[in-house]
Amino acid sequence: MSETNNLIHASSPYLLQHAHNPVNWYEWGAEALEKAKAENKLILVSIGYSACHWCHVMERESFENHEVAEVMNRHFVCIKIDREERPDIDQIYMYAIQLMTGSGGWPLNCICLPDQRPIYGGTYFRKNDWINILENVAALWANEPDKAIQYAERLTSGIRESEKIIPAVNQEDYSNEHLTAIIEPWKRHFDMGYGGYNRAPKFPLPNNWVFLLRYGFLKDDQSVFTAVCHTLEEMGRGGIYDQIGGGFARYSVDDKWHVPHFEKMLYDNAQLISLYTEAYQCTRFNLFKQIATETIEWVFNEMTSADGLFFSALDADSEGVEGKFYVWDKAAFDAVLGEDAQLLGAYYNVTEAGNWEEEQTNILRKTISDDDLMQQFGIDAETLYNKVAAAKAKLLTERSKRIRPGLDDKCLTAWNGMMIKALADAATVLNHQPYYEKASAAARFILTKLRSEDSGLYRNYKNGKASITGFLDDYAFLIEALIALYEYDFDEKWLEEAKLLSDYVLANFADIDSPMFFYTPAAGEGLIARKHEVMDNVIPASNSAMAQNLKKLGLLFDLENYTEKATSMLAAVEPKIKTYGSAYSNWAIQLLNEVYSINEIAITGLETEVVKLALSGHYIPNKIVLGGTKSNLPLLKGKQSNETKVYICRNKVCQLPVNTVEEALTHIQ
Repeated sequence: MSETNNLIHASSPYLLQHAHNPVNWYEWGAEALEKAKAENKLILVSIGYSACHWCHVMERESFENHEVAEVMNRHFVCIKIDREERPDIDQIYMYAIQLMTGSGGWPLNCICLPDQRPIYGGTYFRKNDWINILENVAALWANEPDKAIQYAERLTSGIRESEKIIPAVNQEDYSNEHLTAIIEPWKRHFDMGYGGYNRAPKFPLPNNWVFLLRYGFLKDDQSVFTAVCHTLEEMGRGGIYDQIGGGFARYSVDDKWHVPHFEKMLYDNAQLISLYTEAYQCTRFNLFKQIATETIEWVFNEMTSADGLFFSALDADSEGVEGKFYVWDKAAFDAVLGEDAQLLGAYYNVTEAGNWEEEQTNILRKTISDDDLMQQFGIDAETLYNKVAAAKAKLLTERSKRIRPGLDDKCLTAWNGMMIKALADAATVLNHQPYYEKASAAARFILTKLRSEDSGLYRNYKNGKASITGFLDDYAFLIEALIALYEYDFDEKWLEEAKLLSDYVLANFADIDSPMFFYTPAAGEGLIARKHEVMDNVIPASNSAMAQNLKKLGLLFDLENYTEKATSMLAAVEPKIKTYGSAYSNWAIQLLNEVYSINEIAITGLETEVVKLALSGHYIPNKIVLGGTKSNLPLLKGKQSNETKVYICRNKVCQLPVNTVEEALTHIQ
């Protein structure tokens, strides 16, 4: 057995992957930080995650190399961090790297003073370059420490000032002009050929398309609406989507959604399930429903723990080769499908030469329309559908015999929140109770097993243990999930829990100098900066999610302090949205709700379930739904009776109750 370092006791699969490196790695914590101070040694912070391809490359080239390890161990206290477990540390040093180099990414390697302040860093380094950098920075610290301290002071000041959001002086009324100012420059980046934006690589960015779908629908902007539907269709036809197993890879390296970076992340797929479900509710386009349900099945089959929580990620690599688990050569493909191989080869673009840079290797994707294929092979739609379904099952069975990509089996509260919401959304729109049962079971587990003594949340769970204090995104996305569960079953315990967690956020994450919440709690670990997370990225910002939660809960509980907080948060960010809509898409959803108002739909009486089901057949993106026969919610008080009624309220004004969904729709804007 090879020697091990301090990471052997870690819970993170990513850290455990480095436990046998000759580098004397430590986890972030008191032992390593005190050692750096006591020995006056620089700290080397190396950050990555288990599904990161280039993280594994740098490990093979440098961290497994004894020559490199000797230099690292001699001059530095070396700390390895899983960015998914400790995003609070990652965001600080990522911003430092962006200030130094103009860009960032993972692996992220940052050299810091013994007091944690950064002085130098970058992303991936080749072995010889890495050794030179380490020796040069170590020499600087040994010979010119004052110069290193000056670097650190300038960088740390930049980190602390970044993303400072100050309160808006005046909170204006929002109008369609505010939305147009955001959309017009945004439209110029649409790729009308292949969908998405006219650039490569292409990321799904689900929250962008949620906003654009809602805007296109509410504004009746056909150009935006068409761009959204075209993007969802092209992504679903591309290699970025696992055509036989379901689920999306993290991004496509090209502009055609053809060649994925093969890792699959829970946060992407949870959001994409919600997006495709919502798009199906709006369009009734069966492809969108199929993609949502196949992706849910993939999550259930490959990403669900025995406790009912959801795992974090699947690696891109298997047997050290990126994508090896997913690709096919024509001979293997044909052998599985026999007499249908020619038809399915055309269906999935499988050729002798291969459709990828690797010789004779094919990434399954759809390049021919079903209509053209049916005409070419002289078959009808039912025959094609049956043959494709049978082929998927056979290919999946054969693929399951291969060596699987690595699984990151830690469970994160924030990402589980997104998945719980996705399942609640799908249960509502598709009228499928089992999705709700899985979602509610996961939520109950988190609310009982991942709570701290002060009723806060833990971030992580693995092997029966939760060890990291929750961050703002853990609260924001779980609260969002609890609201979605309530809208499915009208059980007010979900809203009570959401309110308790929101009160916890207000008490522990507030910034007295800004309307935004800090990403870390007041009693959390003291890092060199407390940051706000404001810009929406591949995951919406925790502040934008929290603002929407407070708005909804403020309406549901009639809490003025919640709605005022949400309003002040949006007002502070609104001027920035038009400068870069894609990076503020979740804030833009809140702005859309302000312009079009939120329809508060209250259902009462014995036929509540029937009405709720009928309502789910209609696309109303700007709404909250509440109901039941017994309630403590202000909107439902005094409205309980056996007779079924639907109330539509908006901006503190309620219409007269009606008896059917059709009548209610006439009052909805």
